[in-house]
Amino acid sequence: NIEGELFALEDRCSHDDGPLVEGDWEPEDAVVICPRHGSRFDIRSGRPLTLPAVFPVETFAVRVEDGTVIVTV
Repeated sequence: NIEGELFALEDRCSHDDGPLVEGDWEPEDAVVICPRHGSRFDIRSGRPLTLPAVFPVETFAVRVEDGTVIVTV
């Protein structure tokens, strides 16, 4: 949830499959940080912002229906 907009991305770093859910995130910059090697990813697009990751992580469409969050995978 970034300023009221919901985003979803896969829970693995494209560099070495590190669990992104265990990393830090910076909501003001919409960035998630891999806990293993510090790769930073744009939460909105999945694009890697720093090395060692060079490939994006997958993002998924998110919508809310009747108060339920639905992620399309």
